[in-house]
Amino acid sequence: MGWDDQVPFESMIGKTFKNVERVDSGVGDSDAIIFTVSESEEYAMLYNQDCCASCSIEDVVGELTDLINSPIVRAEVNGSEEPDLAALDKDDESFTWTFYRIGTVKGTVVIRWYGSSNGYYSESADFERIRR
Repeated sequence: MGWDDQVPFESMIGKTFKNVERVDSGVGDSDAIIFTVSESEEYAMLYNQDCCASCSIEDVVGELTDLINSPIVRAEVNGSEEPDLAALDKDDESFTWTFYRIGTVKGTVVIRWYGSSNGYYSESADFERIRR
């Protein structure tokens, strides 16, 4: 996975997932969510670890099972860089909350990521097609 594999998050609209699973990404201590459409079409939401940055899933609101066997009708990303000094690690100079909203007729799931860095690295998750 890498830059060549990134796809727009909104590209999941219209897809029907057979499975959605939260897993350890195997990259540092980062989380990942794997979205399976078919045996030959899978996507991952994950953070590609940078030197002086981190990003992880802080919260999932809703049931990931609501995203299975029902077409995706909503996929949007919203971020916040509002100062929250209580949330900011004293060694970090920058942080970002990113909210990924995914909906079907069964419900909406909000995946909240928290990223922090020295200000020079990405602080949000990537959405990538998994190449087999």
